[in-house]
Amino acid sequence: MIAGFPLAFGAPAILFGLLALPVIWWLLRLTPPRPQAEPFAPLAILARVLKAEETPSRSPWWLTALRLLIAALVILALAEPVLNPRDRALSSNGPLALIIDNGWATTPDWQARTDAAEALIDEAGDLDIPVSMVFTANRRHDATPTSVETARDQLRAAKPQPLRPDRSAAVSALIAALGQTRPGTIAFVSDGVATEDAEPALSRLSELQPAAIRIIGSAGATALALTGADNGADNLSATVSRLGTAAAERFDLIASDSKGRNIASGEVRFEAGAAEATGTISAPFEIRNDIARLDVAGFETAGSAHLLDDSFRRRRVALISGEAADIAQPLLSPLYYINRALSPYADLIEAGNDEMAASVPKLLEQSPAVIVLSDIGTLPEDVSKALGEWVERGGTLIRFAGPRLAAAPADDRLLPVLLRKGERELGGALSWIEPQPLADYPATGPFAGLPTPRDITVQRQVLAEPSADLAARTWASLADGTPLVTAADRGAGRVVLFHVTAEASWSNLPISGHFVDMLRRVVQLSRAVSGGGEAGSGILPPWRLLDANAALLPASGDAKPLDLTGGPAMRAGPDNPPGLYGGEDGFVALNLFAPGDELAPVSIPEFEAPVTRSAIAGDSAVDFRPWLFAAALIALIADTLIVLLLNGAFRRRSLKPVSATAALVFALGLSLSLLAAPGSSRAQDAQPGDAELLESLDRTRLAYVITGDDEADNISRLGLDSLSRYLFSRTALEPGTAIGLDIETAPLSLYPLIYWPMSEDADIPSAGAISRIDAYMKSGGTVLFDTRDRIVDLGGGSSALTVRLQQILASLDIPPLEPVPADHVLTKSFFLLDTFPGRYSDGPLWVEATPQSGDPAERPARSGDGVSSILITGNDMAAAWAVDDQGFPMFSTVPADPWQREYAFRAGVNIVMYMLTGNYKADQVHIPALLERLGQ
Repeated sequence: MIAGFPLAFGAPAILFGLLALPVIWWLLRLTPPRPQAEPFAPLAILARVLKAEETPSRSPWWLTALRLLIAALVILALAEPVLNPRDRALSSNGPLALIIDNGWATTPDWQARTDAAEALIDEAGDLDIPVSMVFTANRRHDATPTSVETARDQLRAAKPQPLRPDRSAAVSALIAALGQTRPGTIAFVSDGVATEDAEPALSRLSELQPAAIRIIGSAGATALALTGADNGADNLSATVSRLGTAAAERFDLIASDSKGRNIASGEVRFEAGAAEATGTISAPFEIRNDIARLDVAGFETAGSAHLLDDSFRRRRVALISGEAADIAQPLLSPLYYINRALSPYADLIEAGNDEMAASVPKLLEQSPAVIVLSDIGTLPEDVSKALGEWVERGGTLIRFAGPRLAAAPADDRLLPVLLRKGERELGGALSWIEPQPLADYPATGPFAGLPTPRDITVQRQVLAEPSADLAARTWASLADGTPLVTAADRGAGRVVLFHVTAEASWSNLPISGHFVDMLRRVVQLSRAVSGGGEAGSGILPPWRLLDANAALLPASGDAKPLDLTGGPAMRAGPDNPPGLYGGEDGFVALNLFAPGDELAPVSIPEFEAPVTRSAIAGDSAVDFRPWLFAAALIALIADTLIVLLLNGAFRRRSLKPVSATAALVFALGLSLSLLAAPGSSRAQDAQPGDAELLESLDRTRLAYVITGDDEADNISRLGLDSLSRYLFSRTALEPGTAIGLDIETAPLSLYPLIYWPMSEDADIPSAGAISRIDAYMKSGGTVLFDTRDRIVDLGGGSSALTVRLQQILASLDIPPLEPVPADHVLTKSFFLLDTFPGRYSDGPLWVEATPQSGDPAERPARSGDGVSSILITGNDMAAAWAVDDQGFPMFSTVPADPWQREYAFRAGVNIVMYMLTGNYKADQVHIPALLERLGQ
């Protein structure tokens, strides 16, 4: 450093060369006399030549200054000047103790941190001292002092972890490893984010009695974390905490679904000086139900991602009624309107047994978030106790009034308020009170913001006994002030009561759209609850885990199952990294931060040893040598051009050979211009296989998978070639020759049908090949798998070829399968067929299962024009099609039926035409022609 300026020289002794500049100036100021061009005059020339003395010419002062500048630039470049040099202040009195934070907040600038740590290790190598290094977020800590080379390898192998640093464990490991050895310097490369154990752990470093302490990167650190999310009634809100800035800022929130597609967005704004802010994502409820994770745009860390599980989205709602449902009169069912209102937004389950003692425990085992009781008065004691415990754990119990509830005991704990006996009738012959409309909703209640409907009236209700807290427990009321909806908290859960029935006998509320809005608001306030079963409780294995860059990857490594059997709430740590725990059928999201967490700057305690602080330099050091050498070269070129100009080299008008110096300057300039010019672009040269590719684009070609079994591949080629000729002779299709495909690299999308024979000698396809086949099938292509072993039952085959097929299918995302139905398009796409034989005739052809419906006209539409993406047979179809060069069949059919081979060809034609035309022959316009061909 020079007088506080961040500039240093790697070879400062060379700067003494600047003292030679005056001598260089004295030498450069004298130049030979400039030659003059004179006409031939011998006497005049001789007169000048015979002068007694010569006076040397002086170079211009500015040319001398230019040459002095060239010399100075070269001397400065050789002195290795560096801007913002790294501090070199390690103590050589002991090993270097290096503590490196590698938690979630270090991901954005991890390379700069490793550069800073490597610079310290390099300096330790110059001092020939060992290095003791520990990473605070690693699961295991080994701080044994090692050589510089080993420390470099450990540093390069380290990577950020999706965890908060455990500085206490790291410092303990460092103290244990050093023992009685006193370190020379303790260097702490900090992420700047406080943890509960940070200050006590760092205070323990004084026990090592270091000669010096360096804190790198703690001041001015920046970080941002998404600490919580809530799916409210109208929008999704996310809580974001930041560190290291007091300015007003704005960030985008991105919501994505389980497939990683962005489906909604919002923003979060920080006021100046605010460390926490709440952002919102406004989207329809249906879209918010599909949100699987939230991210803060521009931050790819485990802390800026928030995973969501089933408890955040759709709620499971159990429905229990006091009356048996009348299928013949569904509008009178007490659960009909509730079912219609919630079915689009929640997973509904109903009691399968009218006996509540048996049905309620089964419902609780399914862990519902909400249980709806419609007109149930007196509950069995064991059922009431079980429901009470479920509510205490966080369940939401919604009850609807009715004659049974009106006659129930008033001291029911599963009611939010104390009820009067009987019911109140509004309107009618025996009442002088008119039916009451709804009053405006309280501004602080869950129905706030909903428009008050004026066309809803209540003719009958159950009344609550007046009490001091009745108003606080009232969510909705009638115009006369009597409650319509009341609620009360019970432990972590809630009990809600609608003072009318769930069907239209007491009011017209259930038949209005407003009823849907009210139920949705109540259900959205619920949360998932463990009901004593396995879902949502117990021990869940790790399924998908976040890495440090917020990517969700399959679980691996040392992650342990998540124990939800009891105790305090689980927090992410080395044993349970943030991610999803469970499986596809159900999972629990574990995030790095929990609601209420905030980011705060780390506090560095006072030490007896001198403490130096510095920012993480990373690549901020700038080496001036290339720039100085480049400037010297440019100045040298300018000097050369000036000398040529002064000597009159550019005043010659005749076309004479250019001097060597001018040619050198021209070549140098041309080279520099070529270096600065953009690279040229050329068309791609022809690649092997382009001819086949162009031919496949020009005409339809059948394809087969090259298995590596020469015999099977030869049969596939001959069989498909023979089928192509048959298609040419019987149909308007003119296919080309068959082509074999390497499914690892071949362009599969060019072929409508790929024939894949099973072979015992073939290798199992790689994961990449399976992925390509899966994408091909989902994009409209069809694969015909042929086990060639006469399988009859797809799931019951035991031959080696069938097992090989099962191994391949296990890695493919295939739909349910069924044998070709009698009315399937495959049976009539060209020929009328009822079987699909090959060399064998007793095996079925399996296709995608068609959704069942009583009326074929009402079957749902299918993608891909109804074409099955997968066909499976065991009839060895290629062997039935294959003929030799003389046109004779290569294999006999089993049984030896002369018509079986013909039907095999017809089956192949139907399959190909089905691939090309889809469900065209299923249209009603073809029915008369088909019936005529059938003789009906």
